[in-house]
Amino acid sequence: MAQEPKISPVTPQSEKLSLKEKVGYALGDVASNFYWRVFDVFLFIFYTDVFGISAAAVGTMMLVTRIIDAVSDPLMGALADRTSTRFGKFRPYLLLGILPIAAAGVLTFTVPDLGDDGKLIWAYGTYIFMMLAYTFINVPYGALLGVVTSDSQERTTLTSFRFIGAFSGGTLVAYMTPELVNLLGNGNEALGWQMTMGCYGIISAVLFTLTFFATKERIAPPKNQQTSIKQDIMDLTNNKPWLILFSLALIIMFTITLRASTGTFYFKYYVGREDLIGTFTAVYMISLALGAASTPLLSRYFDKRSLLIGLMSLVAVLSAGFYLIPPQNLTLMFIMQALIGFCLGPKSPLVFSMYADTADYSQYKNGRRATAMIFSAAAFSQKLGGAFAGAMIGWLLSSMGYVANQQQSPDSLMGILLLNTLIPAAFAVLAVWVVKHYSLDEQTMHDINQSLYSPDSKQVDTTNTNNTAVQD
Repeated sequence: MAQEPKISPVTPQSEKLSLKEKVGYALGDVASNFYWRVFDVFLFIFYTDVFGISAAAVGTMMLVTRIIDAVSDPLMGALADRTSTRFGKFRPYLLLGILPIAAAGVLTFTVPDLGDDGKLIWAYGTYIFMMLAYTFINVPYGALLGVVTSDSQERTTLTSFRFIGAFSGGTLVAYMTPELVNLLGNGNEALGWQMTMGCYGIISAVLFTLTFFATKERIAPPKNQQTSIKQDIMDLTNNKPWLILFSLALIIMFTITLRASTGTFYFKYYVGREDLIGTFTAVYMISLALGAASTPLLSRYFDKRSLLIGLMSLVAVLSAGFYLIPPQNLTLMFIMQALIGFCLGPKSPLVFSMYADTADYSQYKNGRRATAMIFSAAAFSQKLGGAFAGAMIGWLLSSMGYVANQQQSPDSLMGILLLNTLIPAAFAVLAVWVVKHYSLDEQTMHDINQSLYSPDSKQVDTTNTNNTAVQD
């Protein structure tokens, strides 16, 4: 439905953001994708074809470790919400988390000289460490979106910058990782992975530092707010728009993870062109970035709910159509992949902007604000979706006879094809049904922001210097 531009009072919380701050915030997700995109695209095939673990064992491990990690997200959100420093609640973690995530990245992609049981224990331990380190830095980074501005359109623009950064970083990772592994390993694939993750750790450290200095926290909880973690969780469970987004993110992650993680298998075994994996994934990431870049324009003319419904419907149709492409038709594969990426690109800016809206809704409804809890529980749903998707990949491939680095049976090839096409399409259809129940339209958010942030509002204290942003 087309939306008329709305004019709201300008307050410190709703001021327009500078290009410097938008770009600076986006650099944080460039940094994050030097890890997340590696997990998403390469980790499964690294464990099966380099580390030497069976597909079924990898699927089970991803489910177990990501469930453990997912539970840690709300705990990290509670910790961040209760942090108070002169730099804000969330920004300090961008510096504190640098060393843990860099170390965890190298250790996760280290292949130890151990027996099968020892290697499996190592994989479990390092992957859990990796995901906990990622949570420690990424949950506060995500929550930062909810306190930089209260303006809904500015949030959409900021999230678009964020995910342009994410998809740009992801493009570099997708394209460069196989090349770097070969270059740095000089024929030793295990060493190449270890060295590549070391390089990514250094680059990410610089980018997270730049994000810390470029951003400011402007929105604080109500003055003297004192709530327990239990109360924060109760507020979430009573926040219907957030519950819908929680379910939506979990379901969409099935679509995204299945297509991303099985794309490497698809080209290596079904198409028989392993050399095109990096290029194919890079095309997808560029398309995601273009889709994200189009989000501010699209959201000016269509409300977020309607836009998501239309885009996920297209993803379902295109993913199903991918099933019909013969393995020799590379051109059509790349075109369809680009179209799917463009349709999925606006999903992340839209949904994360909507999460920020649900934080405002919760404060409006309950008189309490728990921004990091909102975003950490959102990360929980994404990781849970990724965990179940990873388990599905491992178990289905194993049940259909997948054997690493060997010519695959017809059943195994069919499993790879289904995981990359019809199964993600089915989850996209389910996502359309879920998002139809979301209720925070543009007019509702306009009224909520008027109540919370207008100059005569008493719900938000903007003079408490212990909680509002400090000009660094």
